[in-house]
Amino acid sequence: MKLEYFISKRLVTSKEYKNSVSAPIMKIAVIAVAISTIMMLVSIATGLGLQNKIRDKITSFNGHIIISNYDNNQSDITLEPINIKQDFYPDYTSFSGVKEIHPYASKAGVIRTLETFEGVIYKGVGDDYNWSYLEDYIVEGRSPEIKKEGMTNEVLISEYLAKRLAIKLNDKIETFFMKDSGNGMPNIRAFEVVGIYNSGFKSFDETYVIGDLKQIQRLNKWSKDEVGAFEVYVENFSNINAVNDSLYTKIPASLNSVSIVDKFFNIFDWLSLFDFNIYVILGIMILVATINMIVALLVLILERTKMIGLLKSLGAGNWTIRKIFLLQASHIVFNGLIWGNIIGIGVLLLQHYFGIVKLDPTQYYVTEAPVYLNVFYIVGLNLALIVICYLIMIIPSYIITKITPVKALRYQ
Repeated sequence: MKLEYFISKRLVTSKEYKNSVSAPIMKIAVIAVAISTIMMLVSIATGLGLQNKIRDKITSFNGHIIISNYDNNQSDITLEPINIKQDFYPDYTSFSGVKEIHPYASKAGVIRTLETFEGVIYKGVGDDYNWSYLEDYIVEGRSPEIKKEGMTNEVLISEYLAKRLAIKLNDKIETFFMKDSGNGMPNIRAFEVVGIYNSGFKSFDETYVIGDLKQIQRLNKWSKDEVGAFEVYVENFSNINAVNDSLYTKIPASLNSVSIVDKFFNIFDWLSLFDFNIYVILGIMILVATINMIVALLVLILERTKMIGLLKSLGAGNWTIRKIFLLQASHIVFNGLIWGNIIGIGVLLLQHYFGIVKLDPTQYYVTEAPVYLNVFYIVGLNLALIVICYLIMIIPSYIITKITPVKALRYQ
C-alpha cells in the first residue's frame, strides 16, 4: 500500500505531470467535485430550512393538532364550547407522543381607531400557554402576562396591524365584538398593546391578536370550565399523523382532531415538492461529479500507459496498479470535498447570520432564505459522495487489466 501511495503522490507532484495534458483536467475534476458539493449542501440546507421555518410558524399559531367540536373544524373561530375537563387534559402523560396541550378560544372582532379599522381574530390562551413558541417572532415589547386568577387586558398584535392602524407599544385599542345573537350593540373591549410580533406569515400577521382566554369566556358568556378548542404539541413532528390517529380514537365522539398537515394541506403539499427538488439536485450534482471523475481518470490512465506497461513488466499485478489510480482519484475527490465544504458551509453561515438572500413573503411565507445546518447530514453527504465516486471509479480503472506490457511500452 505504501508503494501505491508513493507512486500516486508522485504522479501529481512531478514536473512532468504539471506540464502534462492531464493536469488541467484534474483541476477541472476537483472544481467539479467542489461545485457539486457546494450545490448539494446549499440545496439541502435551504430546502430543509424553508420546510422547518414554515412548519414552525404554522405550529406556533396553531399547535400540531387541534381538538375541537365538529362545528369548528372548518373555521378559525371557535363557535361551540368544550368542557375543559377531559381525559387528555390537564393530564396528557398517558398519551404517547404528546408534548403539551393548551386550551384556547377565538372570536372575530374589529379594531377601530380614529382614522381606520381592521377585522381581526382575537385568540385567547390560558395561563399555562407556552409563550416560547412565539418569542422568536416578538420584535417589540413582551408577551401578555396571563394569570390563573383575574383577567388581563394585555394583548400581542402583529407589526402588520400596528402599521396599518398606526398603533404603538403600550397604546390602548378599542375592539368591537358582535354578540352571538346578532342583535343589539356590539361588545366593546379596550386592550393594551404590550407586544408586537412579526411572523412573516401574512395570513397570520393580518389576522391574529393574542390575549387572555377569560376575555372570550366573558364575551361568550361561557363558564370558566368552557373553552373553544385544544392545541396539541407532539414530541416528534414526523409522528404527527400517528399521534393524531391515536388521539382521535381516544377522545369523545363529539370531538374531532385535525393535524396542521390536513388543515394547511395546500402549504404542506407545496413543501413536499422541495424534497423532490432536493433529490433531483443531488442526483444531477453527483452525476456531474462522477462524469468528471471518470473522464479525468481515463485521461490519466491513457497518459500513463507506458508507466502501466513498465510496472506490469516488473511484476506488478492489475489490482496493484488499479489502486495507484484509485488513490489518485481519491486525492481529487478529497480536495474537491475540502474546498466544497469550506465554501458551501461558509456561504450558508453568511446567509444564516446576515440574511443576504431575501425572499418574497407573499410567495414563500418568509422574508429571507432560511438555513438549516446539521452535522449529521453534512457528514452523511460527504461520506455518500466518497463512496459513490470510489465505486464508480472502479469501472474505468478496469481498462488497466486490458493493457499488456508489450503494447504499452510501444504506446506513443
